[in-house]
Amino acid sequence: MPFEYVSVEEAIAADGVRMVVVGNVPSPWGEAAKGILHMKSIPWKAVRRVYDSEAFNAWAKDQSGPIAIFNDEAPRSGWREILELAERLAPTPSLIAHDEEAMFALCHDLVGENGLGWARRLQLVDAGLKGEGGFVEGVAKYIGRKYGYAPETGTACAERVQDLLTQLSDRLVAQRAAGSSYYFGDAPSAADVYSATVMAMFSPLADAQCAMNPNTRAAFNTLDAATQAALDPIILQHRDHMYEQHLELPLSL
Repeated sequence: MPFEYVSVEEAIAADGVRMVVVGNVPSPWGEAAKGILHMKSIPWKAVRRVYDSEAFNAWAKDQSGPIAIFNDEAPRSGWREILELAERLAPTPSLIAHDEEAMFALCHDLVGENGLGWARRLQLVDAGLKGEGGFVEGVAKYIGRKYGYAPETGTACAERVQDLLTQLSDRLVAQRAAGSSYYFGDAPSAADVYSATVMAMFSPLADAQCAMNPNTRAAFNTLDAATQAALDPIILQHRDHMYEQHLELPLSL
């Protein structure tokens, strides 16, 4: 659903849901939070991250990823905290699968620490620092410092990415055989949202659907042979289905 950008001062004075987002980049974490609010028809106002604002830092805290704030409640920055806030504000439609424990485990593997998005980010740092695509050098160094990159972790990150992609495709193949287009049951859950948005880091949506910086697009399109092989088309087909049926296009960055 449409949202509007407001200033930090306007956001502080407002009620309802306000969410801090990074502009101009299809961050999987931010786009997933937007998607969850869209699917639940929860109105919200957007605030672009302001790193040098004392008012912003005091209000929203300077953390990574999206930050959701409802009325005067404490800011929520974790993917699960934001999901649970949305579930409280709009219980229907629920994005919690019947097999709640398995769904949250898959969500963590997608967007939690050391999950697919996390490992992919470090994989692109490693590629950038080796001159093999990925993030441009300056961005790679900044992100690498922020998320604990070390040269010896490059191979491990790539292997983690490939293993998780294989797990996703195996589950989707099994679900398709059972007549479902989703990871759990016959309706979308948060896992489907997170999977769809993480795919931006492997195969960004077309420019007409997601206009973005050419350098960022080039970085996200970096795929070595092993990662390309692990990226089964069924995962991207699932992404396309989610955007066609449940999420909003074009993306508003």
